[in-house]
Amino acid sequence: MRGRRLGDDDGESLIELLVALTIMATAVAVLLAGLATAILMSDVHRKQATAGAHVRAFAEKIAGVVAAYPSGYETCADKDDPDGYQAQAPSAAGFSFAVTKVEYWDGSAFTTSTSACDRGVQRVTVRVASADGRAAESLTVVLRRPCRTQDDFPQDWPCP
Repeated sequence: MRGRRLGDDDGESLIELLVALTIMATAVAVLLAGLATAILMSDVHRKQATAGAHVRAFAEKIAGVVAAYPSGYETCADKDDPDGYQAQAPSAAGFSFAVTKVEYWDGSAFTTSTSACDRGVQRVTVRVASADGRAAESLTVVLRRPCRTQDDFPQDWPCP
């Protein structure tokens, strides 16, 4: 055994093995955390895109009901009125639909005051949120009372 000294060892020591395992475990943990974050963000993005499609459909349905004959325009609509615009909310599993704000045009600005009611123009904000709270979309739609003689509205409302 020429060149070999007593106590010389060709293998790795226990310390070297523990250091290597620690480095590998840290790398695996970082990779798994990155993968979990990517999966979570993918879920959030999917729900956000779905909520965006639902909120547009909700707003378009309200606008369509208002434009149709007879008009579904809600005079002095209230966001808490279950028979008003909220009734147009579609149903989709895992999402909630709400009319969050109704503002009225008073001739110079939009206001939430119902004392003067409205003059035929409303700004309605609708919101769709996922059940788990990870995604929500809001959309504001301006509604104008149709000006048709066959619609049943108070005669003192001027038509432009």
